[in-house]
Amino acid sequence: MEWGVDPKILQEICEVKMPFGKYKNCILADLPISYLEWFQRQGMPKNRLGMQLSTVYEIKLNGLTDLLRPIRQGLK
Repeated sequence: MEWGVDPKILQEICEVKMPFGKYKNCILADLPISYLEWFQRQGMPKNRLGMQLSTVYEIKLNGLTDLLRPIRQGLK
């Protein structure tokens, strides 16, 4: 990917579910921007989940959700 995101991470955020909290079991790519903004203010987790949430946040913040469409269609 030309802007430096590992395609594997994009695949993961379309498959992995939020493991806890208000949006438990929600696919990370489907989390609302308000929830991701809350994490951004509070501090993202310091693990793989935090990196995945940060990636979803940046994608949504920059209006790049179309990048996920081909991945999501491939999952159906």
